[in-house]
Order: sequence, then C-alpha cells, then structure tokens
Amino acid sequence: MSVETATAPPKTEVKREPLFSKKNRKVLRDPLDDNNPITVQVLGICSALAVTVQVKPALIMSLGVIFVCAFSNLIIAVIRDSIPNRVRIIVQLIVVATLVTLVDQVLKAFMFDVSKKLSVFVGLIITNCIIMGRLEAFAMAQRPWPSFLDGIGNGVGYGIILVVVAIFRELLGAGTLMGYKIVPQWAYDMGYVNNGLMVLPPAALFVIGIYIWWQRGRNRKLINAS
Repeated sequence: MSVETATAPPKTEVKREPLFSKKNRKVLRDPLDDNNPITVQVLGICSALAVTVQVKPALIMSLGVIFVCAFSNLIIAVIRDSIPNRVRIIVQLIVVATLVTLVDQVLKAFMFDVSKKLSVFVGLIITNCIIMGRLEAFAMAQRPWPSFLDGIGNGVGYGIILVVVAIFRELLGAGTLMGYKIVPQWAYDMGYVNNGLMVLPPAALFVIGIYIWWQRGRNRKLINAS
C-alpha cells in the first residue's frame, strides 16, 4: 500500500524594491526640472511672488514647504486605505494644517524675525496647490516611501525656484545676499543704483518668466510640439 505524501508548494521569493530604485529616483528627480511644480505645473505662484524679496525668508519658506509636503504625503499614504472617500479632503486638510501649525510655532520660537517677515504666508501653506495636488494625485494611490520621496522632490523643486528668484531680487534690488553687502561701495560711488523694481512683486514674475524661457531652451522635452 502506497502512502501519498502531500508536497508543499515551492515558496516564491518576494523581491523587495530597493529604497532608491530607478523608479523611486525618478519620482524624486522629476519635480526638480522636468515636472517642476512652479515652472512646469504653474502651481504655488502666489508665495513665489510674495516671499522672494530676500533669500533668507525664501529659504526658510522652502524648508517649511519641504517638511509639510513630505510628511503630509507620508501620513496620507499610510492611512489612505482607512480614509472614507467622502471626507478625504477634510482629512488631508487636517493633516496639512497640523504640520503647518507645527512649522509656524517652531519659527515663532526660534526665528521670530523671519516669522514676522513671512507673516501670513506660513499659514497659507495649508492652501498651497502643490501640497494638496500631491496628496490627491500621488499619496492617495501610492505606498508611503514613494509618497515621501514625491513630497521631498516637489518641495525641493519649489524651493529651488524660490531661492533662485530671491537671489536675483535681493542682489539687484538691495545689493545684498542673506543680508550681507555684495555690491561694493565704490560701485555706488561711481553711480550704480539699486533697482527698485526688483523689490516689487512684478519683478518675481519677470525672473520666473526668464527662468521658464531658459529651462525650455535647455530641456527640449518641455516644449509642446503641438
């Protein structure tokens, strides 16, 4: 009499995706240039006009947006399966508002002068189209780690534009960078005058427009052939 022995099915090895796989690197890299939130998606323009008079506030604002965008993406991606579809926007706003409040309180505690310069614009991160757009378009459908990278990439892409615009505006408008005098006194003695237009919001539009022109001239993929 033969005894049939049940054989266990062979175990299939689950291949884990590396943290910085080619796909994840693309998620992190694309918002820096090919899919930049300001110059390609045309989002977050208001704060780019308002907080770029000087480099320091622009840099602090950028760090705040990077923090909020990355961790709101991460939190929403972690809890996305338990969020009812009807209240998903409210949940997203609560998460973003909590993180923005945290950033605001830290600035008031440790950088009060910068907090005053940024004024209401820190609070308005809650309504930043970039953050809400990434939550809806990416974090609600992706795993936590890619969502976190997407948040960092979009925050850094936003920050690059802010800092570049602020460098031109502060240098040409006040002759300083980060508050330090760059244009020497002899230049003023010879007739050089700071450009008053650069400290006004329209100047940010000019600089962003020139950046977009330069970006599309360098990256032919961004030119709409149609």
